[in-house]
Amino acid sequence: MQEDQAGKSMGKGMLIVAWVIALGLLTMMFAGWEGRQFNPNTDVQGQVRSNIKEVVLESNRQHHYVATGRINGREVVFLLDTGASDVVVPQQLARKLGLQPGAPSYALTANGTVKVYRTQLQTLDLGVIHLKDVRASINPGMSGDEVLLGMSALRHVEFTQRGTQLTLRQYEP
Repeated sequence: MQEDQAGKSMGKGMLIVAWVIALGLLTMMFAGWEGRQFNPNTDVQGQVRSNIKEVVLESNRQHHYVATGRINGREVVFLLDTGASDVVVPQQLARKLGLQPGAPSYALTANGTVKVYRTQLQTLDLGVIHLKDVRASINPGMSGDEVLLGMSALRHVEFTQRGTQLTLRQYEP
């Protein structure tokens, strides 16, 4: 009878462990799905044809273009913003990337005028598109880890939007 009781206890324990594992796996799957809803462009590739480098991005559920890229070889998440004059990096992320704040400046944002610091990005990569010496700003008041991919970078590419896709083209001389 004692063995029967021990077997039932072990069975309950195994059932609890199975439920914990199942819930953990479901949580991981949901987190991955949720992440893809925010950034559907986590693995940007692109193609190169003669002197044209082309990247196609999908918009997210909020109709924004979010994509994973690189600044100075380090992975970042870009939010394309044609209304931003510069590439804008949140201060806490700029520190992680080793960006040096330069001269103070002021920028007009949706939240009013803010003090920012000039900096220079050695390289900026988005799939096959590669830019060098890109002007940027470090914004101490900006929260989050997304980098605004503004016109100081986008002016070097042609972009066309059709439906939910944005095509970026870099023409090499």
